[in-house]
Amino acid sequence: MSSEKMHFIVIDDSKLDCFIAEKVIQNTGKSESVKTFPVASAALTYIQSLPEDAKAVILVDIQMPVMNGFEFLEEFEKNIPCERRENFVINLLTSSINETDQIKARAFKFVNRFLNKPLTKNSLEMMLATL
Repeated sequence: MSSEKMHFIVIDDSKLDCFIAEKVIQNTGKSESVKTFPVASAALTYIQSLPEDAKAVILVDIQMPVMNGFEFLEEFEKNIPCERRENFVINLLTSSINETDQIKARAFKFVNRFLNKPLTKNSLEMMLATL
């Protein structure tokens, strides 16, 4: 997956963090597209509307109003069939240094990495190298 251009979905209520993530992703030269969502439920609706074979790297903030990152993961697990979940690489993007958040994140088998905000070229490249 890492040698081809990828689709990215950024879910973060901070416009600044979405802007930074979008620019960092675009500067890698590995992005086919970048879609940003300030509300996690809107991103979930978008993901559900994608074709069955769609693939994407998802970066989701943990701390958001309305639906936080963990609630997004729960809804993703509940509403996206298991065979489709494999098409998405989910990474949590957060400013939290809370160890409880990291433990909670590891409980979701489909979460790839726990990345610190703001997204940097180095953290993105390390994450992409593991795909």
